[in-house]
Amino acid sequence: MRPEIVIPNPWSRLRQFTPAHVGLGRAGISVPTSVHLAFQVAHARARDAVHEALDVSQVRAGVATLGLESLALRSAAVDRATYLQRPDLGRQLDVASQRALDTLGLPYRADRFDLAFALVDGLSPRAIHRHAIPLLEQVLAGLRGSPQPWDVAPVAIVQQGRVAIGDEIGAALCAQMVVVLIGERPGLSSPDSLGAYLTWAPGVGRTDAERNCLSNIRPEGMAYADAAARLVALLHESRRRQVSGVPLKDEREALPARPTSRNVLLAP
Repeated sequence: MRPEIVIPNPWSRLRQFTPAHVGLGRAGISVPTSVHLAFQVAHARARDAVHEALDVSQVRAGVATLGLESLALRSAAVDRATYLQRPDLGRQLDVASQRALDTLGLPYRADRFDLAFALVDGLSPRAIHRHAIPLLEQVLAGLRGSPQPWDVAPVAIVQQGRVAIGDEIGAALCAQMVVVLIGERPGLSSPDSLGAYLTWAPGVGRTDAERNCLSNIRPEGMAYADAAARLVALLHESRRRQVSGVPLKDEREALPARPTSRNVLLAP
C-alpha cells in the first residue's frame, strides 16, 4: 500500500475555532500544497491592504450620514512609499493640512470641543472603509445617552497617517480628548483590522503610555457593539478623571467565554 503523502496534524481540530494558520499538517518536510497556496493568498491580501489607497470621498460620505462634518487632511508623507519608509512623517500634518485647521479659527477657542475623532488610513485603509463608520455610529449612539452632553468636533479623515497624528489634530481643534480610528498592520488572517486609540489632552509629544488602545475591531475579532461599549466607558471615565493611558483601565466585567460542549484538547 502506498503511504499517504499528506500527514494530518492532530491539532487541526483547533482550526474550527480560529482563522489562524494552525494544525496545517505536512507533506514530507514541508507543508501540503493546499496550505502553501492558502498562505500565499493570505500574504497577498495583507500586502494589498497595506498599499490600498484611502477613498476619502467614500469615508466623508459615511461621516455625513452620521450628521457630522469632516475635514480631509494629509500627513507630511507625500506618498505611500515615503509613508512606509518614514514613520516620523506619518505622525505630523503637512503644511496644507495645518493651514486648513488654522483657517477654521478653532485654535483660539479654548475647550471648544469635548471630543475629536480622526479616521486614519494607517497600514490598512481597508479597515477604515469597512469598519470605521459602523463603529463610529455605535459610539455616537452610546454617547447620546450620557447625562452630560458631548460636543464633537468635525471628523478628521487622514491619508498616510500614524496614530500620533491625532495628537496634533486634537490640539489644533482644541479638543479635550481625541480618538484615532486607524487601520492596523495586516495579519495573515486579518487584513482589515481596526484599532481605536484614546488620548486625553492631546498634544504633540504625547507617548504611547498616555493612550488607551482597543485592537482587532472587526466582525471576526472584537465586535462593533463590544468595542463601542468599551470605548464609551473609557471616554466617560477619561473625562471624569482627566487621564488616559496607563492610569486608565477598562474595568468593565470581561465577557463570558463562549461555552463549549467538550474539551477539544482531550476529546478523541
